[in-house]
Amino acid sequence: MNRKVTVVGGAGNVGATVARAIADKELADVVIIDLAEQKAAGVGLDMLEACPIEGSDSRVVGFGANDEGWAQTAGSDVVVVTSGVPRKPGMSRDDLLQINYKIMQSVTEQIVRYSPQTIIVPVANPLDAMCQAVYRLSGFPRERVIGMAGVLDSARMRTFIAMELNVSVENVHAFVLGGHGDTMVPLPRYSTVAGIPITELLSPERIEAISKRTADGGAEITKLVGTSAWYAPGSATAEMVETILKDKKKILPCSVFLQGEYGINDLFVGVPVKLGARGVEQIVQITLTPEENAALQKSAGAVRELVDVIKV
Repeated sequence: MNRKVTVVGGAGNVGATVARAIADKELADVVIIDLAEQKAAGVGLDMLEACPIEGSDSRVVGFGANDEGWAQTAGSDVVVVTSGVPRKPGMSRDDLLQINYKIMQSVTEQIVRYSPQTIIVPVANPLDAMCQAVYRLSGFPRERVIGMAGVLDSARMRTFIAMELNVSVENVHAFVLGGHGDTMVPLPRYSTVAGIPITELLSPERIEAISKRTADGGAEITKLVGTSAWYAPGSATAEMVETILKDKKKILPCSVFLQGEYGINDLFVGVPVKLGARGVEQIVQITLTPEENAALQKSAGAVRELVDVIKV
């Protein structure tokens, strides 16, 4: 195998889930980088030993976040950044801002040094602000910094729609735009079951309940588990990586740097994008109602407040 994906923070819950999915699907060789050097080595070895069972020839290795480890990441096609302090009960994503910004500074420096042509997929919270930090710090074109947010949020909404209607999740498509936080914007008009808008299948009250549960999805898991979710975020990230590596041209909701699209300038916000081998290949602009647009602008405003704090 000659493709390589680095997962920074790969010994943690989210990072390990991403790394395992990539190895299981034989998408690329995987380098796990983590401050916990011994754990990273063990997690990598454990995954490698699972590959024969999965029928995968992916090579998986784990290293500490030191010069030796970062050297192993050289020439990565994609770098997933899951590093950061996880959210704890009662902690907002905003609370994580300054701590995780400093982590992004050190991580981005190493990514640029060893993989200057890579595509970076930030996962750390607060997501949109961390994407903006990585984008500014890396100096990469906007096509090569893509935040994982909308794929997860949409998956949560798809789950709740399928539960409500007792249908297969494969029939359900959902779109969630905006910042990855409490102000995200679920779009029921563009959410469908076998092509039928959910506005034709559910009452406004049930749609509102599903939309609210979607926006609160991360907090719901945190309250139950005591830390941030990892299975769904990991799977969402792996889907993005697969779409990029296979040049699938799949349209997914991701956090990207907008320059006038949707009337938003110089800010990372979740919108539908076409992903492929070059990263973001197209930003898809859909028509919003005045109410939907107002909600998106409000969500963008919440992201801008965070960005202004860290001055990126």
